Amino acid sequence: MNPSTSINETFKDNIPTSSASSSSFKKPNGDRTKNTLFCLVGGLTVTTLGLLVATIVLIGMNNNTSNDQSAVAPSSTTKDTITSDESSSSSTTTIDLFDSKATSNFFFSNPSDNVCSGAKLALENKLCADLEVLPQAGANVTKGYVGNMDVGDIKPNTKPFFQSNMCPVNVHWHLGTEHYSYGQFDENGNGPHGNQDRPDWANRNLGDKEVRDGFRCHHYDEEDTKFTTPFDWKHCEGMEVGETYEVHWPHSAAGACGTVNQYQTPFYDGVFCNLPMETFSTLQAQDISNAVGVHSQVFTIVNDEEYFYPDMMRGMIVDKDMGKDIHIYTGSTTGTSRDNQMCSQYAPVTWQVDRKCHMISASSFDKLCYDMKMQRSDMSDDLHAHGSRELVHDDLAANNQYYPDGDRKKRNLRRA
Repeated sequence: MNPSTSINETFKDNIPTSSASSSSFKKPNGDRTKNTLFCLVGGLTVTTLGLLVATIVLIGMNNNTSNDQSAVAPSSTTKDTITSDESSSSSTTTIDLFDSKATSNFFFSNPSDNVCSGAKLALENKLCADLEVLPQAGANVTKGYVGNMDVGDIKPNTKPFFQSNMCPVNVHWHLGTEHYSYGQFDENGNGPHGNQDRPDWANRNLGDKEVRDGFRCHHYDEEDTKFTTPFDWKHCEGMEVGETYEVHWPHSAAGACGTVNQYQTPFYDGVFCNLPMETFSTLQAQDISNAVGVHSQVFTIVNDEEYFYPDMMRGMIVDKDMGKDIHIYTGSTTGTSRDNQMCSQYAPVTWQVDRKCHMISASSFDKLCYDMKMQRSDMSDDLHAHGSRELVHDDLAANNQYYPDGDRKKRNLRRA
């Protein structure tokens, strides 16, 4: 049976035909009509009087509470507050929402529940001359640059990392930049404490600085207050407005992705959380490049909320001109324990580096540090800037830079 036919027939059975309407419905008599009208009018009158009384009562209640401040709806200046009634008194304490977060003592009660703790696979640094094909980072990422190390058929992972089942397992940053992008972060940049000179290979003057610094961006202007006005840091340590920092987000397909243990310090625990040594030893170089990677993005910190971004935990910021001009190659882990004589064995991993330097508010970084404090893993060792590895020599940089537009030609690092 056709359902629509059945439904139509059902409705038809309840609707009188035109012939039936003339024979089935009789005209009511006059007395019955009068009684019906009288009842309707009476009912409407009672309803109207009821509504009038209710309106008067509501107006009176509104007038009685207009002078009671506790009954006034929150204004735009109080909507972001938390109000709590103290049981011991009749007073009410109002706590600013941001301040309550800033003073939070949130922590996991049992850190031993962190299943990734201690998962790091120990691969000690080695003399670069003793390593075979293990390209290093951070390298020159100026568009068109190609390294001298022939890595054969090893290719970087050019997909967005999430498409390869990778997730961010850590976030940390370096003072100055480890990578070099001519015209963006190079020897011509500046900051509150100057800049690094262009590299004269393996002859970098560290002076008396506790943390080796890298290159600076070109944004800093000592006459502009957004680069010089101090910020009241609540969560990050040792950070400074006007300085340049290179942020790294290590990613791994072997991380505890989507769980409370996803973010780890040290980042090696996150990278190797679900990858035991016996499995790792069976992997080919291309397997590692496909499954482990790092997002890198460079920022100059400003005290200006126009440059606020609320979530720096998830990886490189992609917005407007951020995260658009990307240099992709294979390299290694970085840090000041490596240089152009001592190399990292954690390689080859894919690097996706934003070639441009961007301004970002100090509050964005402080919010990031707050979020890091909320993780099960103790990330306190990453709440400050780490030192920068010296720029990787051409001979230790891979020759597999990915250029979708085919722009692969050697660029001179020491250009005038």
